[in-house]
Amino acid sequence: MSELTIGGLADEAGVNVETIRYYQRRGLMPEPDKPAHGYRRYHATTVKRVRFIKRAQALGFTLEEIGGLLQLDEAHACAETRELASHKLAAIETKLADLAAMRKALTTLLCQCDAGAMKGNCPIIHALGAD
Repeated sequence: MSELTIGGLADEAGVNVETIRYYQRRGLMPEPDKPAHGYRRYHATTVKRVRFIKRAQALGFTLEEIGGLLQLDEAHACAETRELASHKLAAIETKLADLAAMRKALTTLLCQCDAGAMKGNCPIIHALGAD
């Protein structure tokens, strides 16, 4: 498995071919030269890069941020990478707090609805329309 076609790379990395092409267009992966009579060949280590990108996406990093992470990796800049991860964690914590507040508000509205607190008026519609 020293060289792979784009289909082989996609299979090994667990993505589809269009994902590979998209990453190339976004500058996250180089596109190998195409031989005069044949298919582009990707080095087997490219699988690792695709998996890195997918794992970073699963952690909430945008493709732009992932590009930055890849550059930091090449520069062996662990402190800067840690800072980016710390900022991402803070953003996730903020989103979690927002989601918890949304959950609490919706739970309250559902309880009001179930209790028939507003005879004839829907408490959910009323709350969403209130100034």
